[in-house]
Amino acid sequence: MRSLKQTDILTGSIPKQLLFFFLPIWFGTLFQQLYNTADTLIVGNFVGTNALAAVGATGAFVNLLVGLFVGLCSGAGVVIAQSWGAHDPEAVDRQVHTTLVLSVGLGALLTVLGFASATPMMRLMGTPEEILADSALYLRIYSLGMIPQMLYNMGTNILRAIGDSKRPLYFLIAASLVNIVLDVVFIAVFGWGVAGAALATVLSQVASAVLTLRCIAGSEGTPWHIRAEKLRLHTEVLAAICMIGIPAAAQSAMYNVSNMLIQSSMNSFGTSTIAAWGVYGKIDFVFWMTINSLGIAITTFAGQNFGARQYDRVRNGVRVCMAMAAGVTLVISVVFYNAAEPLFRLFSQDDAVIAVGVGMMHVLTPVYITYISIEVLSGALRGCGDVRVPTLITVFFVCGLRVLWLTLMVPRYHTIATVELSYPLTWTLASLLFILYYKRGGWLNRCKAAKGLE
Repeated sequence: MRSLKQTDILTGSIPKQLLFFFLPIWFGTLFQQLYNTADTLIVGNFVGTNALAAVGATGAFVNLLVGLFVGLCSGAGVVIAQSWGAHDPEAVDRQVHTTLVLSVGLGALLTVLGFASATPMMRLMGTPEEILADSALYLRIYSLGMIPQMLYNMGTNILRAIGDSKRPLYFLIAASLVNIVLDVVFIAVFGWGVAGAALATVLSQVASAVLTLRCIAGSEGTPWHIRAEKLRLHTEVLAAICMIGIPAAAQSAMYNVSNMLIQSSMNSFGTSTIAAWGVYGKIDFVFWMTINSLGIAITTFAGQNFGARQYDRVRNGVRVCMAMAAGVTLVISVVFYNAAEPLFRLFSQDDAVIAVGVGMMHVLTPVYITYISIEVLSGALRGCGDVRVPTLITVFFVCGLRVLWLTLMVPRYHTIATVELSYPLTWTLASLLFILYYKRGGWLNRCKAAKGLE
């Protein structure tokens, strides 16, 4: 029953196995981002700057809603990875069925919340009146796809936890192609504007959920095979997921609240800046998906090896992952800095938008390196079950400090650069704290004691 992929995670070459696990996650995240990037490209070129800004203005709130659930997904992934590494298929069976029930319930809640709060939230974030209606419309339609989006995210966490990072990639490629085709049809052919972009995204999310659930349901003879009679919430599983997932969800929520404040600050500079920030987010996502994919890879790697009591392998995996993160970050930073203008022209031909966006790229891309320790070290700690201190570091020294900076400094020095500087300042301090905690925090012994391991 145990796959070769999982055995390799526990015994194979660390650089090779991290790379083989990372690459499908990276490509999967790339195709997932094509949902919104296709919207941005087609809206920007076929509808105009106001519509482009309207779609971009919803990003921070969408990420807040989705991030809450993704945090719980990460908790489920850690619990399943540890059980699979510890040779406990019965526990995996209970965990899989619990997580799928949880996905449907929370997806329904997020649908209602997103639909009901669309206009009030866009007003609260200071969205300009000329794009407010389109922003709210996009958000309401997007909210209709929350249940399939949650099922897909939880399904991929299940598959990755047991060492399968390839099939989620295949499902996303198919769904992304659906999204791109529907974007062209709904926007360029039918002329449905931002509503067409949102509807294309929802339908592509349905496609990814159907493919993922069909895969899990068809895995007969495995602990993650879905059986309808077993679909219920196991309280002990839910408690274990929440112990890891709730701090991760809180961390994600704080990240996104701070990003909403940044979006609100950018909104104060006008439509061109809003559009430029939205486009920058699509380009910048290449860095984020790379580092996040490495974080997911080290979380699964650490979770399985911790469950198998291979603690030296956990530490060696962290060292390899840090080196990989530093290398790819330097490459991305150099390319983005030097290719800023042609990258922006892919999304918009508005010279004002391009000028603002290039300035953003030149401020932020050189400081990406200050972030990598946060993602890699928190991923490894989470994989071993340590979430409390990493969450506190992130909440107070990334998000809290960023909010303080935006509240105190931006009104006094009202420039785009002042807003952007909130990133490197908080990343640097948090990275130093993560390194210190990882080196001296005694976290591994506490994780072993909590699980009753030697």
